[in-house]
Amino acid sequence: MYSKEFLGGLAEFFKIFGDETRLRILDLLVSGEKSVNEIAKKLDVSQSAVSHQLKTLRGSNLVKANKVGQTVNYSITDEHIEIILKYGIEHLKEKMADEN
Repeated sequence: MYSKEFLGGLAEFFKIFGDETRLRILDLLVSGEKSVNEIAKKLDVSQSAVSHQLKTLRGSNLVKANKVGQTVNYSITDEHIEIILKYGIEHLKEKMADEN
C-alpha cells in the first residue's frame, strides 16, 4: 500500500489532466513537437491561453521545451504521458460503448 503522501502527490499529478485545454494540447503533442503558434491555431485558442497552459504542463514535467532559433517547440516529456492519455481515452470509449 502506498503512503498518504505518495497518493497525495499522485492526486496532484492527475489534477493536471483535469483541464480540457491542457488535454487538447497533450493530445495534439502526441503527434509530435509543436510551437505555441501551431498549437493555438490548431486548437483555435489564443496564444496567451496556450502559453498559460504550457507553463502549467512544463511545471508538472508533462511537456518539455526545445528552442530552435527564435521558436520554442513543445513536446511530451516521455511515453508515460502518452500511455496515460491512451488508457484514459480507451476507458472513456469503453464506458460510452457500454452506455449505448
